[in-house]
Amino acid sequence: MIELDKTDLKLLAALQANGRLTNLELAEMINLSPSPTLRRLKRLEQEGVVAGYVALLDPARIGLGLEAFVRVMLDKRERQFAAFAQAVQQWPEVVSCHAMAGEMDYLLRVVFEDLAHFSRFVMDTLLQHPGVVDVKSSFVLEAIKQTTALPLDHLARSRG
Repeated sequence: MIELDKTDLKLLAALQANGRLTNLELAEMINLSPSPTLRRLKRLEQEGVVAGYVALLDPARIGLGLEAFVRVMLDKRERQFAAFAQAVQQWPEVVSCHAMAGEMDYLLRVVFEDLAHFSRFVMDTLLQHPGVVDVKSSFVLEAIKQTTALPLDHLARSRG
């Protein structure tokens, strides 16, 4: 874990809100001159705190209007965990995959054009993977909260 001061946290909060800020805009927001702001940002990037910059797309607006969470259980005797984790990297419909403790081994967040696309993925890809013994799906009706922003305010308050 890297040590972050209040200025680092302000910088990160500003970037989470708008990753396209110029260095000058960022410096003004955190009350620092541009040179030290840039040094801080470069340090945070080099240390992996800022892992990258992306554009967030609206899946429904580009024809990927069906979202689901898929719980996957593997046969423990088959020892397919590494192979499954590697295979998931090749499946573009899977936008996140988490190894889980508890009843299921993996939780996938997946997006599709429609139910037919989902069905093809489950039948032709997921269930064909060696070791998969159970799949349970839940379809998203409505996203109530969806953010990529981490709760930095709590960290700032705890660092007084």
